[in-house]
Amino acid sequence: MEDDFKHLVRISRKDVDGNKTIEQALTQIKGVGLSLSRSICLTLGLNTTDKIGYISEDDVTKIEDLLENPQNYSIPDWMLNRRKDYATGDDLHLIESDLDMTLRDDLNRMKKTRSYKGRRHEVGLPVRGQRTKSTFRHSSTVGVSRSRR
Repeated sequence: MEDDFKHLVRISRKDVDGNKTIEQALTQIKGVGLSLSRSICLTLGLNTTDKIGYISEDDVTKIEDLLENPQNYSIPDWMLNRRKDYATGDDLHLIESDLDMTLRDDLNRMKKTRSYKGRRHEVGLPVRGQRTKSTFRHSSTVGVSRSRR
């Protein structure tokens, strides 16, 4: 049994620690949270408390296929992180570098169209309506300094 153990398991362009449980190890992939990781285990019939270093290559390919096409495995749409994509209008689930590139493209599109959110992103101010009187100060604090004796 010890011969089958892998200390690093490669899943969807990410090396995952083999000593962690399947549920916790899948959350190391960017774009996969705990609820999606649990639903992956339930959908594929994997035990969540098993170490991911012991799973077979077939299970790894099933996990990768599920991450590429979650709709084929009846994962609900509300679990996907990219619903109603701007370019295609489809529901997608993005992971790792695809997620980073899409976020960067969205921010650049908002900045280019000069939307309110885009302008706030440009200047580095809060975007979602938070107050700015006392928070989001980037310089050092101003006040009375203690004397050092």
